[in-house]
Amino acid sequence: MKKEYIVDKIFEKEDFTLTSLIIGEYEDCFFTSCNFSEYDLSGFSFINCEFKDCNLSLAKLNKTSLQEVKFSGCKLLGLHFDTCNEFSLSFSFDNCLLNDSIFYKLKIKKTSFINSQLREVDFTETDLSNSVFDNCDLLGATFEFTNLEKADLRTAYNFSIDPETNRLKKARFSLNGLPGLLNKYDILFDEKI
Repeated sequence: MKKEYIVDKIFEKEDFTLTSLIIGEYEDCFFTSCNFSEYDLSGFSFINCEFKDCNLSLAKLNKTSLQEVKFSGCKLLGLHFDTCNEFSLSFSFDNCLLNDSIFYKLKIKKTSFINSQLREVDFTETDLSNSVFDNCDLLGATFEFTNLEKADLRTAYNFSIDPETNRLKKARFSLNGLPGLLNKYDILFDEKI
């Protein structure tokens, strides 16, 4: 079955739980206020596309190609990014809800997470080198054997990262983030200086 090629198209306020999106390759397309909740996006390709104020919670991403995709104001709860096509996988997130999503073993260097909630997200064995977590809530996020070299977590909060099991060379943290690096030692910090 031949895939469709769709370029420069705008999709606005579409509810894909009621209507279907043609499986294919989407390039330079904009999706605004669309509902993809629990939608099967397996095999789709999105290149240089933008999703704004969309709900993609629990969407299926088996072999989905995401290249230079921007998500802003989106609800992306419980997504298995680890099942995406890894070739040229690249995306950015601004003001998104990514709780319970999985990035297991992905190579997603230089990824931007801005003003986003990433509670209970799995970053186990993920390469996040040179990534930015600007004003992000990482409560319960899992960092095990994660590469965070040169990553910027100065304004991230609620994280717990073990320096002994993760790569942190030249990663940037603020003094406020120090407790998140020392959690395993059960040290008590006094707020007053």
